[in-house]
Amino acid sequence: MAIKKETKKNYTLKLFVTGNTLNSTRAIANLKMILADELKGMYTLKIIDVLKNPQLAEDEKILATPTLSRILPPPIRRIIGDLSDKEKVLIGLDIM
Repeated sequence: MAIKKETKKNYTLKLFVTGNTLNSTRAIANLKMILADELKGMYTLKIIDVLKNPQLAEDEKILATPTLSRILPPPIRRIIGDLSDKEKVLIGLDIM
């Protein structure tokens, strides 16, 4: 019986923000810090401004911003807010 090696997960994330608001800029900064500390390059991040791309937000049924969606690995998980609580973000994304 072969033993499987633990492979590191790669995460696909989308952060939906509304323009250059305080909450949006705070969420971006907080998320980038968390990703640099915890995922160290094992992720793809797309930042979507719903003012510029409202159809993308509508397609994914985003009702509030900032909203962070973990697309991969499944299942999809979402966190709403400025992502200032690192532990809640990690638990919410099922990284911790």
